[in-house]
Amino acid sequence: MAQLNETKTQLNETKTQVNETGKNQSSSNGARGPPMMMTAFALTRFILTHPVAFMGHRKMSADEQRYVRPPRQYKLPSFREGMKYSTSHEPYLRPTRHCNPREPEVIAMANELGAYELPDYEFAEAAYWFVKENIQFEMCTFDSAGTTLTRGTGTCFHYISLFNALCRAAGVKARYKLFAMNYDRYVGRGGGGVDPLWDALYNSLGYLMSEAEAEVCLDGVWTVAHPATSAELQAARGLPITKLGEDSIGIFFDAVPGTIQQVESIPLGVDWGMNLLLRITPATPERVAVAYQRAAMYGRQVIAEAGGCDTYDNMARERLRLASPTIAAKHDAALVFED
Repeated sequence: MAQLNETKTQLNETKTQVNETGKNQSSSNGARGPPMMMTAFALTRFILTHPVAFMGHRKMSADEQRYVRPPRQYKLPSFREGMKYSTSHEPYLRPTRHCNPREPEVIAMANELGAYELPDYEFAEAAYWFVKENIQFEMCTFDSAGTTLTRGTGTCFHYISLFNALCRAAGVKARYKLFAMNYDRYVGRGGGGVDPLWDALYNSLGYLMSEAEAEVCLDGVWTVAHPATSAELQAARGLPITKLGEDSIGIFFDAVPGTIQQVESIPLGVDWGMNLLLRITPATPERVAVAYQRAAMYGRQVIAEAGGCDTYDNMARERLRLASPTIAAKHDAALVFED
């Protein structure tokens, strides 16, 4: 445990470096500002201009279904002295905010999944499917990857932090890819419209919150990973079951142009912004969690009726292929293609 006790000191030493790294790695594509902070400002404006509506929606009514946290779907392996894990201080391997690859729970699970035994790609795939198939959605405040692993639930950021921590523990570089979600498109795909405060925020802002996925460095190439949406939730919306290397943008989400960022650490403001939202709108996380539980139940039914995940996924991909437009442009002199 001596090495593990060094983690807190190492994390404090790298905190300033990591925050600067996140700033420098943000895409220089004209982002309008941190989406979570913009959402917080929009919520403040909504509260000030619609206080009666805010107070009416921030608490659950007597006839609304209450959220009950489901039991964890897996057994936690025990940490043992001598388990291998990365102690590197390199960017994308070191501990960052809410993503500590040196927590005992994370180290034990990484070893259980084959850390330092499997090739990097196979390990990343094992970590991807573990998170995707086992962690369940719940809107809760930010905490550590080890806490998420112990609880078994979380938001997209919890999923991604856990996946990144498992990869980093195994010596595989991992980072965050953040973007603002086009909420209008998301609602159109059956993903929203469950809470009036969320809808009011979108009407005020035009987009809602930060969404996250991961990128893991395999054979020197950053490979996208979105383990934060289970097969059941994707099936509930008639979408393919995304795999390691498949981007959620364009399949499950649409990103607001100019908001995509690749960073080593969750930026300052994202976590406290979400924590603030959850504390002052306590009914919202319950409503959303209940809606996700219903969607997952329906998705399991869809998969079962299709004959299993593989059969369903093949059908969904074929539907997506047929729905994608094709353009015939042969011999059209009006079209000019340039390199």
